[in-house]
Amino acid sequence: MQILSTFLQVLAQTLQIYSLVLIIRVLLSWFPNLDWSNPILTSIGSITDPYLNAFRGIIPPIGGIDLSAILAFIALNLMENLLSAASISMYAGAFGY
Repeated sequence: MQILSTFLQVLAQTLQIYSLVLIIRVLLSWFPNLDWSNPILTSIGSITDPYLNAFRGIIPPIGGIDLSAILAFIALNLMENLLSAASISMYAGAFGY
């Protein structure tokens, strides 16, 4: 039971790191003159764009503003919270709290 709790906590922390990478990606999108052929920027884009593209199909840009990132952050935050809560619940259940 404790192994599953630890696994869920690692997943939640991984999603927190992904959230930070996603924030960096969204902030970088505000600078249209960036050279996206840079290997670091290409890596960030290849990690985050598939996730963001899933939400771009749900919410089209409104007036040239891409609001899909907001929905993407909400979904990611929800998953983080659910994993953390499940981990805490399993940890407490394992020790009889």
